[in-house]
Amino acid sequence: MVRRSGAAAERGGAEQHLVRRHVRYVRGRAARCGLRRRARGRGVNRETAAHGAAAQATTDAAGACAANPPVPARLPWVGLLALACAGFVTILTEALPAGLLPAMAAGLNVGEAWIGQLVSVYALGSLLAAVPLTAATRRYRRRPLLLLAIAGFAVANTVTAVSASYAPILIARLLAGVSAGLLWALLAGHASRMVAPAQQGRAIAVAMVGTPLALALGVPAGTLLGQQWGWRWTFGAMSLLSLGLLGWVRAALPDFAGQAAHAALPLRRVLGLPGIAQVLAVMLLFVLAHNLLYTYVAPLLALSAAVAAVDRYLLLFGVAAVLGIVAVGVWIDRWMRPLLLASIGLFALAALAMALWPRSPALLAAALAIWGLAFGGCATLFQTAIARRAGDAADLAQSLVVSGWHLAIAAGGMLGGALLQRHGAAALPWAALALLALAWAFAQRRQGWAHGGGR
Repeated sequence: MVRRSGAAAERGGAEQHLVRRHVRYVRGRAARCGLRRRARGRGVNRETAAHGAAAQATTDAAGACAANPPVPARLPWVGLLALACAGFVTILTEALPAGLLPAMAAGLNVGEAWIGQLVSVYALGSLLAAVPLTAATRRYRRRPLLLLAIAGFAVANTVTAVSASYAPILIARLLAGVSAGLLWALLAGHASRMVAPAQQGRAIAVAMVGTPLALALGVPAGTLLGQQWGWRWTFGAMSLLSLGLLGWVRAALPDFAGQAAHAALPLRRVLGLPGIAQVLAVMLLFVLAHNLLYTYVAPLLALSAAVAAVDRYLLLFGVAAVLGIVAVGVWIDRWMRPLLLASIGLFALAALAMALWPRSPALLAAALAIWGLAFGGCATLFQTAIARRAGDAADLAQSLVVSGWHLAIAAGGMLGGALLQRHGAAALPWAALALLALAWAFAQRRQGWAHGGGR
């Protein structure tokens, strides 16, 4: 009797050992497919619970692998560069009317101020649509939504290229802004899902490199093309670029499932997640300080008689911004919070130099280079922090970044305009310094940044 009991116990122990090994295997497979779940149970026989966990883990792993492709060991450069090109198209579509303003005004027989509103209505579409559109579509698969947003750019740029009157172009620009709001909300989350957690910051940095490239190279190139071939051909070229991008994204990007209805957090709960409000506050202050200065950089440069070379100063800013995002991409997965503090500190140093020596062209050039270096990677820092803190609600949280970013753009223009009218351009750097001091104070708390690799 004792021998039988001992043999049964031995067989039972062997079975439990095999079950535990199987559970570890299928859980590892589930983790590689992006699925993390805990087996729960109280007052249940361990052997029964182990068998149940094995069956559940096998089912979950199969479902996760069917819904989401496995994560590659290396960075998926082709797919990430497709996302970067999508960001490039988004920024270029937004900014081109500013560079083509006189020609578009003449071609449409409207004042230049009306052409300026084409940029404003684009930003308004992004601001108003990002959060509700992302919330309404978060149960849908991700790649079709990206394709829909890019198709919106193709349609809007085609309408702009062929319309003979102003009103259809205004409506098309609103559509482009709505598309931009959706795309920016999806971009960082899609990039982070394509890689392992330890590579998320670098992946987002690669996906975001299109933004400084569009500002540094795309807008000047588009303006030059408009001067040589006409503004309609420039927007036609943007349409062709958008159509080509549709094929690239369709071929190179993996598709990911949306959120299940029962798992989707309401917006109020997303805002209440630890660290989300802090990251958004730092972002609002930083971007507000940036746009307060950047919108009125020409009057600021006029203090040193450097306004005639404003294009070269902005090119210097753009090149430094590209270097900034490269640096952030290299170090963000290990040093996210120090990089954030360095960005705020460098921007404050540049603003201080502009405040103290506004009439020195050489110091202004150095200040713009430092400012560009600080600004280049800031979007990547904020979006990576949000993606890490929000988890499965990353896309909805990213839509808050999009809306907050465009709100800061609008507020920066208004606040900067009021300061310029009352106190002159020399007051702008001091106002930026005050905002950056507040951003520094909020960034001192580790809650929003100390996650994963961010120290």
